[in-house]
Amino acid sequence: MAHEVRGVVARGKGQPVSLETVVVPDPGPGEALVAVQACGVCHTDLHYREGGINDDFPFLLGHEAAGVVEAVGEGVTDVAPGDFVILNWRAVCGACRACLRGRPQYCFATHNATQKMTLADGTPLSPALGIGAFADKTLVAAGQCTKVDPSASPVAVGLLGCGIMAGLGAAINTGGVTRGDSVAVIGCGGVGDAAVAGAHLAGATTIIAVDVDDTKLEWARRFGATHTVNSRETDAVEAVRELTGGFGADVVIEAVGRPETYKQAFYARDLAGTVVLVGVPTPEMTLELPLLDVFGRGGALKSSWYGDCLPSRDFPMLVSLYQQGRLDLDAFVTETIALEDVEAAFDKMHRGEVLRSVVVL
Repeated sequence: MAHEVRGVVARGKGQPVSLETVVVPDPGPGEALVAVQACGVCHTDLHYREGGINDDFPFLLGHEAAGVVEAVGEGVTDVAPGDFVILNWRAVCGACRACLRGRPQYCFATHNATQKMTLADGTPLSPALGIGAFADKTLVAAGQCTKVDPSASPVAVGLLGCGIMAGLGAAINTGGVTRGDSVAVIGCGGVGDAAVAGAHLAGATTIIAVDVDDTKLEWARRFGATHTVNSRETDAVEAVRELTGGFGADVVIEAVGRPETYKQAFYARDLAGTVVLVGVPTPEMTLELPLLDVFGRGGALKSSWYGDCLPSRDFPMLVSLYQQGRLDLDAFVTETIALEDVEAAFDKMHRGEVLRSVVVL
């Protein structure tokens, strides 16, 4: 039988979200029904509302979530009712060319639930990142459920489902940050601060946080930044070079997604250093760099997809580090809110007042 639940829906581009009745079907083959316990308010949800992802309105928003599996469909063996899970938006297929080459973190055929959740009148909903977790319950592909220790706080560990994993993974998985490295992070919102935390966890000795907002720079210090640069007042490239003996950082992580900040990242790295783009650009943005500089500076220019993570490997490990007190996920939670407060949370996010608002159900 179908389940009628509350859900936060974006009906049209730029329109305020609304709390609606959402009809969630029982899971079919390969699917799981999850009772959502907590879900972070991420910039990606705001991008959906603004039409910055696609125009498949109406959207059921929310995707940084943790909850408990209520039911599973035919053929599901990896999770069972009662399991505490973090939801992920890259359920690997195991059969594409990336998976067959032993690189499932780059899976080219990730999948979502086959059945559609709908509004009460039968209008199909597009779940954000295939999850749609600003709701009491959601339907996902079983592979989108990663089982973790049930004693962990859902408010904290649910954030691993997107932004924190993206930033941590950009540093550790994509950037390959290791002991003794120098790292610069440009943009210190949730993803950037997670990159700072990842660099700290990996043993980087110099971690330079760059932003235009002093409040965000103070946040970055809490996660391990050793130096901060307000690029509204100081040339970011020169500041990073000065703090790294005149050379530039070994790894520079761009967590904004703009051509201007990408160029800062490119020129703030050392020769043979690495640039990691984890900030998400919009479709109209273009980048121009002298090809001779690209050649002459060597190193690597990388993009990080979801922190190049493998949820089944990385989520349990990071939850364990959180429980050991080595990764402060609680520090990312600025406030907890109810479903009806999501629109106000978007406003706070836009004004830079919160690191993460988390919906608690």
